[in-house]
Amino acid sequence: MIKRIDHVAIVVSDLEAALSFWRDALGLTLARVTTVSDQESEVAFMPTGESEVELVRPTTTSSGVARYLTKHGPGLHHVCFEVDDLDALLSDLKAKGVRLITETPQVSADGKRLAFIHPSSAQGVLVELYELP
Repeated sequence: MIKRIDHVAIVVSDLEAALSFWRDALGLTLARVTTVSDQESEVAFMPTGESEVELVRPTTTSSGVARYLTKHGPGLHHVCFEVDDLDALLSDLKAKGVRLITETPQVSADGKRLAFIHPSSAQGVLVELYELP
């Protein structure tokens, strides 16, 4: 059911400072920077192979990403897996007692269906699941 790692998201407080490492020092290509209004964040996308590294900077002090940054500091925010059947996987995870943040898939602006697994069920890691249209 898991097809691949879609992306790894890293929360940052300063996007330009983060890009100085990920783009300038490490050599990843910056594909685009997008404001994600509903998440109150700005995201820099850097493809690598069949996956991406995403740098996520909160644009408000009240967003979930901002609260995460305040509590944990900069670093790994979540790992996202592409799946072939999100509904079936969520049903299977619920049956196994996995704690879900999103029990019913949401649809992103680009048409991807997504859901989140609570970090308490994944050894402290926030896990996102994507089903591509």
